[in-house]
Amino acid sequence: MPALVNYSGDDKYHKGGSLCSMDSSRSFSALDVYNRPSKRTRISDSHGLFANEEKNPSIEILPDECLYEIFRRLSSGQARSASACVSKHWLMLLSDVRSSEIVPNKVSSELSNGDELENDGYLTRSLEGEKATDTRLAAIAVGTCARGGLGKLSVRGSDKVTSIGFRTIARGCPSLRVLSLWNVPLIGDQALIEVSKECHLLESLDLSQCPSVSNAVLQKHWKREPSSCSPKLPKSTIYSIKDCPLIGDRGIATLLSSSLVLTKVKLQALAITDLSLAVIGRYGKSITNLSLTSLPNMTQKGFWAMGNAKGLKSLTSLTVVSCYGVTDMSLGAIGNGCQVLKHMTLKKCCFVSDNGLVSFTKAAHYLESLQLEECNRITQHGISGTLSNQSSKLKSFSLVKCMGINDLVQEPADFSESQSLRSLTIKNCIGFGNNNLRMLAKLCPHLHNLDLTGLSGINDAGLFEILETCKVGLVKVNLSDCINLTDKVVVSLAKIHGESLEMLNLDGCKNISDESLAAIAENCSFLKDLDVSMCCITDSGVFCLSKVGHMNLRVLSLSGCSRVSNESVLSLEKLGQTLVGLNLQGCNMISSSVIESLVVNLWRCDILS
Repeated sequence: MPALVNYSGDDKYHKGGSLCSMDSSRSFSALDVYNRPSKRTRISDSHGLFANEEKNPSIEILPDECLYEIFRRLSSGQARSASACVSKHWLMLLSDVRSSEIVPNKVSSELSNGDELENDGYLTRSLEGEKATDTRLAAIAVGTCARGGLGKLSVRGSDKVTSIGFRTIARGCPSLRVLSLWNVPLIGDQALIEVSKECHLLESLDLSQCPSVSNAVLQKHWKREPSSCSPKLPKSTIYSIKDCPLIGDRGIATLLSSSLVLTKVKLQALAITDLSLAVIGRYGKSITNLSLTSLPNMTQKGFWAMGNAKGLKSLTSLTVVSCYGVTDMSLGAIGNGCQVLKHMTLKKCCFVSDNGLVSFTKAAHYLESLQLEECNRITQHGISGTLSNQSSKLKSFSLVKCMGINDLVQEPADFSESQSLRSLTIKNCIGFGNNNLRMLAKLCPHLHNLDLTGLSGINDAGLFEILETCKVGLVKVNLSDCINLTDKVVVSLAKIHGESLEMLNLDGCKNISDESLAAIAENCSFLKDLDVSMCCITDSGVFCLSKVGHMNLRVLSLSGCSRVSNESVLSLEKLGQTLVGLNLQGCNMISSSVIESLVVNLWRCDILS
């Protein structure tokens, strides 16, 4: 054998030196040497051991055009999927076949419950990170075609997906309705234009951190008229575009002036200017939900123009976050121009003050919900002016982290109570105190929901005012992190509103003890959700909750109650007959064996430990 390997006569069986110097990735044997001669072999192959490969023809020798014609006649979903498993080459060829190009055979057309093509578009697929590749997209395009059709596709955090993969989705998934792309840097204009041409039912597009997508996507194809493409255009379209630096005013202007019926539009972190706002105000007649976030190039003039254009005739919900162009003047224009506006959210709009807030609520006659967060020029006077508006239909009012609010020194002389307000949230406003609560007690006598999270400046005296003046029963009360409240006010709450109370959150109220639980157990028979995390609760308090037969708790949180021990196991098992959620995290006096016992016995209940 060494002589054979080192043979270097005229009849050479290999080139390029010895076998040891060849590419190590190739697996060579002596048989391989004889099977690949550079001259005619001297060895007779009478047994067919070294038959020429050309004697075994393969379908692979057919050109792609012929394979394509074969594949488009595979109307059976099972046959298409089986063929796609042969090789990546076949998979990519199959994924290039449009659903409309598949030729149905007689058998599949006669089946009523078979695997013939359906395009209802109810299937959902999500790819993220390393799992998102062009090959997987091709497999989705082939596999979902005959199984109901792909309706929703989400691709997130991938640098491997390219236009090739999205071409297969566009051609194989005409039923696609919802497309979400987050942090997909290699997807550019051509991919989305391909999708828009083929997927005429697309009604929701969410683009986030797509640096290769530009105005061309919105200009070249979304400018189409209904007569120039499929009649199956979606009745409504949702657009969300975030952090796409190449999309500017031209793209937004084209989108808004197109024939599409836009209902929801969300624009965030884009280099658009006042021109886009003016176009939105002029052509956004069908928009019902509009969200504008972190748009630094928009000024007061743009928001004023959007409101005064009076084209937002269907707008019912508006959210503006971190846009310094929202001022008192522009807010008043929005209130006058958006006549059917019902829900308004302002976050980090630092130039809105009391005057703008009051004028806006007076102009927006149909406003039902108002949320303000980190609007630090809003004070207690803006609150009273907003809630005392007699013509207001406001049902929900929320203030979060508004640092301009201070406790009242003197009560306003002239104000009227709100007849419509049902939900009030004052959250983490550190300057809010008892005098402000007394004012709200007079302004809001018809509350159902009350959220005073994180108000360390209030105590029992201030909360008593609201509990006693509320003419209807409170249903949901959140007093978490109100550290100065005691058992006294919780007992009053249970006695006054126990017949209507369904949710009570006392998380972080460190002065609340077993006395409160005893009052809750006695009076709150309709309570479903109770949170006493980080309170001074002991085994006696848990026993009080369990001994009353009419309690029907669904969720109980005892997180951080370090004085609750193994002795509460029987009480918890009794409560667990109705519980679906139990939080025992931080209850260090309860042993792991007891936790395991509860998990076994309360198998219907999700237990956190």
